[in-house]
Formats: sequence, structure tokens, C-alpha cells
Amino acid sequence: MTQIILAIESSCDETACSIVKNGNEILSNIVSSQINVHKKFGGVVPEVASRIHVENISVVIAEAMEQAKVTMDDIDAIAFTQGPGLIGSLHVGVQAAKTLAWMYNKPLIPLHHIIGHIYANGFVDELTFPLLALVVSGGHTELVFMKDEWSFDILGTTQDDAIGEAYDKVARVLGLPYPGGPAIDKLAKEGNKHYVLPTPKTEKELDFSFSGLKSAVLQLIQREEKKGEEINKADLAYCFQETALDTLVGKTCKAVELMHPKQVVLAGGVAANSRLREKMIEAMAKYSDVHLTIPPLWCCTDNAAMIGAAGNTAFKHKFFGSLDCSANPCKEMNI
Repeated sequence: MTQIILAIESSCDETACSIVKNGNEILSNIVSSQINVHKKFGGVVPEVASRIHVENISVVIAEAMEQAKVTMDDIDAIAFTQGPGLIGSLHVGVQAAKTLAWMYNKPLIPLHHIIGHIYANGFVDELTFPLLALVVSGGHTELVFMKDEWSFDILGTTQDDAIGEAYDKVARVLGLPYPGGPAIDKLAKEGNKHYVLPTPKTEKELDFSFSGLKSAVLQLIQREEKKGEEINKADLAYCFQETALDTLVGKTCKAVELMHPKQVVLAGGVAANSRLREKMIEAMAKYSDVHLTIPPLWCCTDNAAMIGAAGNTAFKHKFFGSLDCSANPCKEMNI
């Protein structure tokens, strides 16, 4: 039976709407990005983001419907990001979804943002369970184990900064533009093994920590300046990236050996990092019985198609919300 989901994503600085058929066929995927606005401030300004969402949400929904050539009569359910994210940004998407559901008597599907990122891999590969997801973004660094299609067990998470947040902070120290991830990834290609940074330590084997690594970069710069040495930014970008990504890949390998998944997927904005992709391919090659899926670049960053993909699975399991649900910036990944 055909299922068509209208999906809305507004957790941070992208206003997005997508029409997804049967969980893997994208009829439209409209994203209005605010990066050029927030670049002036060196990061996302929540109040500004919320105001731009208000301006864009109706236009984005209308464009998605027009491009998909569907009407609300064709829509089976409205899926939306409930959290986590910026409360003001989330609120705009939640209210839009609830309004459409109320006007047209459609079921509501509230979703966790990261579940969407994981299910985005379904656009390029069939998801096979048990599955291990390495979730890496500006707000998240997690290892998520899925025994079945709609079960989520967080094996490890960050104790402080998320990996994307660390990239942005180090980029700022190096005088690189926002967003920091692509800037450091590009600069690191020109760098060499020169500096040494400490490997982040955590109490739990599969947890992450990047605050200390960020501080170590700052301390290294201060030491070099005291000695009158000029910092080689490319070499430092290379060292930071190699140290951070080795932590991600190393802990993913440990999780594979502990949990024995059939498939490993990358998810989140930092999954677009070219060096992380290289390292994951190299590391997973030694596990012949584990299939690695790396998402295309377009579905690493925030978009609504991923919410539609997750929404399709939630629809099948009848995980519906009600009109009194609200935005939840600290939403946990549970059902």
C-alpha cells in the first residue's frame, strides 16, 4: 500500500519540507538554508533563526507540494522534527505540522531529529538489522545500536562538546570561517604530520569527549606564540582532524566488535567530512561480514526527506502524536 508522508524539519537553521513516498522515493525535498545569514556572526543566532523560519515555512511547504504534484488529499500523515534542537526553530515547524494536521485531519508523527539522520541511509541502501550508527553533527556525537527496525540503544555519547561543535570552535581559533567543519577539512588536506595533540580520554569505553582536545589546540597555539614560532594552520588543522576522527573511528570499531552488527551507517552533518569517509572505509574493510553505508552528501546536512523516511517507518508501527504535543529541545531518543 502506498504511503505518502509530508515531512517538516526546522530544528536549527534550515527550513525544510519534503514529500516522501513509501519511505524511499523522494517526490520533493525543499531546503531553505540560513548559512549565509549566520556566517556573519560565526555561528547560529537562535532568535534570528526563528524569525527566518517564520518567514520561510509556508513558502517551503507550498513549493514542496507543487514540486511533488500532490494535494493534501494525497497525504497520509504529517511528520515533523519534535526535537532536539533550538526551541524557537523547532516551534515553527511543530506549529506548521499541527496546523496542517488539524486543518486536513491527518495523523501527526513527532520524530527525533537523529532518527531522521539514521533513516536517511535508506535512500541509498536497504537498512539491515542489527545496525550500528555513528551519529556525528554539530549537536551530537553518538553510537546508536538498533537491534530491530525501530529500537534505539545509545552505546556511547559525548560527555561535553559534540564533534561538529569542536570543529566550529577550533576553526574560530584558527581564524577560519563558519561553518568550521568544511573549512578545517579543506585546510587539513594541505597539512602534514607536525604537531601532536592528546587523544581524548573518557571514563566509559564508548563515550566521547572533545572539549579537552579543543583546549589542547588553544594551549598549543599559546605555547608556540610564547616561543615566537608562527603557527602552521594547515598542519594544526591536519593534526586536530586526525586526532578527532581517529577517536570516532576507533570507538566505532570497538562497538562493532562488542555488538556484531550486520551494517554500520554514518549519520549527521559531519558524515560529509571527506577524511572521515576515507577512514571509515579503511577501518570497516577488516570486518568482512559488516556492510558499511555512507550517505550521499545531500542527506548529511539537515533536510526533511530524512524525516519523511523515518516517518514512513513510524507510520507502519502506528507511532502517532496528538495535537497537544509540543517542541522538545532536549528530546531523548526513545519510543
